[in-house]
Amino acid sequence: MKSGIYIVNAENREGTTGPEKLRITTKMKEKHKCAVRGSRCLVLMTVSLGLICVLLLVFIILQHITITAERDLIKSYKNTVEEFNQTINSLQDNYTDLMIEKDQLQNIFNLVIQKKLELETTVNNLTVEKDQLQRSVECLSQTKLELESRVTSLNFISTSSELKSWSDSRQYCRDHGGDLVIINTEEKQESVWIGLSDTEDEGNMKWVDNSPLNQG
Repeated sequence: MKSGIYIVNAENREGTTGPEKLRITTKMKEKHKCAVRGSRCLVLMTVSLGLICVLLLVFIILQHITITAERDLIKSYKNTVEEFNQTINSLQDNYTDLMIEKDQLQNIFNLVIQKKLELETTVNNLTVEKDQLQRSVECLSQTKLELESRVTSLNFISTSSELKSWSDSRQYCRDHGGDLVIINTEEKQESVWIGLSDTEDEGNMKWVDNSPLNQG
């Protein structure tokens, strides 16, 4: 049997008067209106629930998308932080290596500076020794010149093996920057010409420096 609201015609009902029929008809109309209103409310509630479900579903989807995006973002942040940490560790290792190399280079530089100072000291000492040697050489050169001058000014004995006359022997000595030797002892008068003669004043013996002969 179908459900529904049926309006009964009050005129066909037996035993009902006019006012009663009117009341019955009014009540039936009110019931009909209430039924229509309830149906509309039910439809509205159903539509509202559907919209709420749709909105809830959309919210859940958006929430899921947001959570997924946040998870991806957090994961990306974590990866970035790990990369930063690795980079920082690598830079720290490089910094440590550079500091070690810096210390080694500083030690080498200090050694080089020390060697430089030692070499400068050695060079200064050698310069002093060189100056001393130079002065010594100059003194020796001066002494050599003085000795050469003395040797030149001294009378010397001819070492020639050729026999010469007195005049030739004296000339030979003069040609070599000297003169015949002057001796005062008999031991030095053997086998050599001496600087004593009487060529300028016969019978008056004089040495080549014009000093008289000492008798004895």
